[in-house]
Amino acid sequence: MPEQTASAPHPAHHVPHPAPRRLALRTALRRAAHQVDTATPPSRDRAIDALRALAILGVVLGHWLVTALVAQDGGLHTASPLQHMPWLAPVSWLFQTLAVFFLVGGHVAARGLASARDRGDSYGAWLRARLSRLLRPVAALLALWSVVAVILLATGTPLATIHTLLKLALSPLWFLLVFAALTAATPLVARLNPLWPLAVVLHVDVLRFGLHLGPSWLAWLNLPAGWLVPYALGAAWARGEVQTRRSAWALLLGGTAATTLLITCAGYPASMVGVPGAPISNLDPPTLAAVTFGLAQCGLALLLRDRLRRAMARPLAWAATAVVNLSAMTVFLWHQTALMATTATGLLAGRLPGLHTAPDSVSWVASRLLWLPVLTLVLVLCWAAFRHHEQGPRRSRNRTSRVVRRHVPPARSAHHA
Repeated sequence: MPEQTASAPHPAHHVPHPAPRRLALRTALRRAAHQVDTATPPSRDRAIDALRALAILGVVLGHWLVTALVAQDGGLHTASPLQHMPWLAPVSWLFQTLAVFFLVGGHVAARGLASARDRGDSYGAWLRARLSRLLRPVAALLALWSVVAVILLATGTPLATIHTLLKLALSPLWFLLVFAALTAATPLVARLNPLWPLAVVLHVDVLRFGLHLGPSWLAWLNLPAGWLVPYALGAAWARGEVQTRRSAWALLLGGTAATTLLITCAGYPASMVGVPGAPISNLDPPTLAAVTFGLAQCGLALLLRDRLRRAMARPLAWAATAVVNLSAMTVFLWHQTALMATTATGLLAGRLPGLHTAPDSVSWVASRLLWLPVLTLVLVLCWAAFRHHEQGPRRSRNRTSRVVRRHVPPARSAHHA
């Protein structure tokens, strides 16, 4: 018999196995996560960063799930599944997490100001550092949408469509302006009892809905007062006034009971976000129901601190949280743009379910859920393009990243001790 020899595979047909590549990628991710974990000071409260990340992601997902751009009559019109399916109101309870963001913001600002004073820094220097991080990404957003608006006008796009797009794209700015104003007022808020702004909201709503008195602009007093409640609560947290689980349970149960009574007995809407066409919005401006609901959320957030700290002890979880915190404003400012870019691009393929169709059925909700990975990918592209506007100039290699340095608890002086 002739001798049989094994022939070597032809190089053209050799395909490397993907398993080693995946293993290498996982190893690289673990190594990077471990570096972030070891660079984080032990004094840093990782639960605060986790709460901020959850608040931002909650707002993003909430907007993507309850905002629809319907293609109709040659233009795009805003709609919401809550208009046609009010039983979906509990979705807004899960994803309307702005109160938690203001809670964390007040806590971090109060501690940061105290730390700056201990270092001998002036209030002006501290405020400039805080506001530059908040407002730096805004310029890029305004510049892009100014160009887009001019192009849309030049191409004959209906004014109603342009108004819809600009309103959605620039809607995050109202939040940023309120947050910046409260940040500037931190020296005053640092000792403010949250009951004072809560009393303002209560009296405004009594005049508006109970007595039907007062001018139309009276409702807008609730815009700063309503968000001042969780912000001042965060400052109280920094002072150590709501550290116990009893305080957290009181906020959770009291806020839940008050919100339930306001919805069932006082006629407040069940949805915690605005619904197009509804006579009353709980969010625009904030109502008493939105504020009490926010208090319940803050109580839940305070109760979850220990669990979040344990979860953030895992390097991968902490690294992901750190990345979200480092680009929190970029993610927040550009998530609506990601939605509109996906919607406009999808029009090239016709009216796509869950993207351009009316949100009037459960099938629309199922289709929108399938679009979430695409929206996430587009947002990641926006983040990659514009994150440097928030993070500023690249740091030198021997400097620790701000993602692990910011908001470290202030060192206590001998006087404080």
